[in-house]
Amino acid sequence: MDELPEERRVSIDEAMEYALARLANGDFEEGELVCKKILAVAPEHPGAMHYLGVLAHENGRSQEALSLIKRSIELSPDEADWHSNLGIVLQALDDVDGAVDAYQRAIELQPKHPNAYSNIGVLFKATGHLPEAEEAYRKAIELNPAHADAHHNLAVVLSATGRSEEAVTCYCRALTLKPHYPEARRALALAYCVLGQRDHAITVCEQWLKDEPDSPIAKHTLAACSGRDVPLRAADDYVQKIFDSFASSFEAKLARLDYRAPALVAEALGQSGVAADKSLDIVDVGCGTGLCGPLLAPYARTLIGVDLSVGMLKRAEEKKTYDRLYQAELTVYLEDNRDAFDVIVSADTLVYFGALEAFVAAAARALRPGGLVLFTVEEATDAAAHDTYQIQPHGRYAHGARYVTRLLKEAGLEPGIGRADLRMEAGLPVAGLVVRGTRAAVGAPAYSGVAMGEHHG
Repeated sequence: MDELPEERRVSIDEAMEYALARLANGDFEEGELVCKKILAVAPEHPGAMHYLGVLAHENGRSQEALSLIKRSIELSPDEADWHSNLGIVLQALDDVDGAVDAYQRAIELQPKHPNAYSNIGVLFKATGHLPEAEEAYRKAIELNPAHADAHHNLAVVLSATGRSEEAVTCYCRALTLKPHYPEARRALALAYCVLGQRDHAITVCEQWLKDEPDSPIAKHTLAACSGRDVPLRAADDYVQKIFDSFASSFEAKLARLDYRAPALVAEALGQSGVAADKSLDIVDVGCGTGLCGPLLAPYARTLIGVDLSVGMLKRAEEKKTYDRLYQAELTVYLEDNRDAFDVIVSADTLVYFGALEAFVAAAARALRPGGLVLFTVEEATDAAAHDTYQIQPHGRYAHGARYVTRLLKEAGLEPGIGRADLRMEAGLPVAGLVVRGTRAAVGAPAYSGVAMGEHHG
């Protein structure tokens, strides 16, 4: 039913049919309005209640969604799709066990339910159970060979377990089924790079950019794969889109990668000799979801978080660790706050910067005398890159230790460079640099020599 004539009364069933048609056509405002009118007449109507819950989740109100969807299932317990939707909401609320139960109940009710298998595969992948995820995706594809998301997610698992050639086949299948699929295009280009087939990667990116000429992700991925027109740093809109897109799953993803950057910068702060007596004004630039916050709080009189991604800042706000949070580009923020901080921290954010000159100079000016800047970057291990930086196919930058040391010295900061693995990626450790720069205290000469702990060679 595409139209609901205003001049005649309709039954509740007809109204629900109309609401579902509007939702299917993307007219969410009208669909929501009709569902609310149905509940005004029939407060316990399970269908109207359920789809209002789905819309609440889509609009970021997951707790409200949970209440509505659970009640709709109590009223109508045998709807397999509704249990699958419940699993999606529970997963967003980090209730892993509850989500698994909901997906499994959907499968019990409808054994040939490809979406439930695909959804439970996403959950297994997010929690690091890759064999189980692969099995679930393959079952979803068996039930629905045209399930583009299942093909894409299976390819992600195959890439993560070193089967790049198989992954390429799955990414290509996903794109055949869903031609405008940015995640699959980006992942396919990277898979080709892993296989040493950069020409194929460039072709994928060029076609992507032809289809979406304003896509910051397509532009950056082409530069990363081709080495042409490489920007000095990733564009703000690229960073925002990347991090907004997975803010809700960011911490779960990092947990299975043995992510260590926040702990490493906190350890470096502890080793610097400052007391954990809540006496310092600290800013966490590129704070993301706030993983550094609890580690920095014992040192902080005031703790400020800065990030470009609104989605990430919302997650950081939930932790209630930061005194203030700002959406801003970190270098601009530091330039606007000179002599304002005792400590500046940036964990795993500068991997989206190539040239670090502007950041280091801004950080030096934002520090008070005796202050510290602490950050991590991925290490450029190629001999040719020790004195510079290089973009990598996945779009992040790696930096040479000598390059970072030189910039700190030029900014008048005493350098200290350590090495550590930042996380795991595709089963391998990612080599990183843990960097400390110290501004001279009042009355002390500006740094001009070789620092203790400085890396050489």
